[in-house]
Amino acid sequence: MSINTAPAIDDARLSKFEERVQRGDAVEPRDWMPEAYRKHLIRQISQHAHSEVIGMQPEGNWITRAPSIRAKQILLAKIQDEGGHGLYLYSAAETLGISREEMIEQLQTGKAKYSNIFNYPTLTWADIGAIGWLVDGAAIVNQVSLQRTSYGPYSRAMVRICKEESFHQRQGYEIMATMMKGTPEQREMAQDAMNRWWWPSLMMFGPHDSDSPHSSDAFRWKIKRHSNDELRTKFIDKTVQQADVIGLTVPDPELKWNDATGHYDHGEIDWDEFYRVIKGNGQCNKQRIDHHKKAHNDGAWVRAAAEAYKVKQAVKNN
Repeated sequence: MSINTAPAIDDARLSKFEERVQRGDAVEPRDWMPEAYRKHLIRQISQHAHSEVIGMQPEGNWITRAPSIRAKQILLAKIQDEGGHGLYLYSAAETLGISREEMIEQLQTGKAKYSNIFNYPTLTWADIGAIGWLVDGAAIVNQVSLQRTSYGPYSRAMVRICKEESFHQRQGYEIMATMMKGTPEQREMAQDAMNRWWWPSLMMFGPHDSDSPHSSDAFRWKIKRHSNDELRTKFIDKTVQQADVIGLTVPDPELKWNDATGHYDHGEIDWDEFYRVIKGNGQCNKQRIDHHKKAHNDGAWVRAAAEAYKVKQAVKNN
């Protein structure tokens, strides 16, 4: 009579894997990993990559309307960086056994998500400042902790991404600070952008961890090092002080310093809006995906040419 030893082998592998993770060892693509760990990473990294690429759209809308050549050059460089971040992250996800084509298909059919923040419109030049300062500022807080995530390719990609995001955050803050030194109309425009982007920026960190179905495994396997609320609090503490320096008002009447905790208390986030946007009912959801599909289809000839060249070179080398 044969005895099935597969479960015992898997239990031993899982135990060894978790010991390595707890020691702080990096998990590499050829290492054995639990299927749940692999799937979690694919979901998280691909969502991160989609966010970087979709996030190029609201800013790209302002390239031709930037107020100066300098502003245009900086914005172009920033958008180019975001595209590069998407490529780093897609490449990291591919090491887990999923293809670029499959990830794109999941994005375009709604099977994969991207950050809710990019489904809001950019109405004025001040919105470009708010995105750089608030949106990229929130991203940095989250991504700095991901430099220590347990999966090696993801961790290493985050090192370069964080350096470039720091430039983006300073670019946005400079725009807002400059506008707050300008005319009454410019100051009003900056405050309006602050009012519209503050709450969606707080939503970027995700729901309370007690409401997230993915948090327990993420902490267990050190994919995640800090809770959503911890990261959100860190962002608020830093950003409120920056707003005060340039004279912007945070649009939260319940915001106040708490001596007992050493952090700011804040009002309740509209989670109904968060889930509504995530489910595809935001102001720009359809526009963002339609634009991505068009750009992807328009670039089909480039991918075909690159593939043909690769085949030609392989034949030549053989």
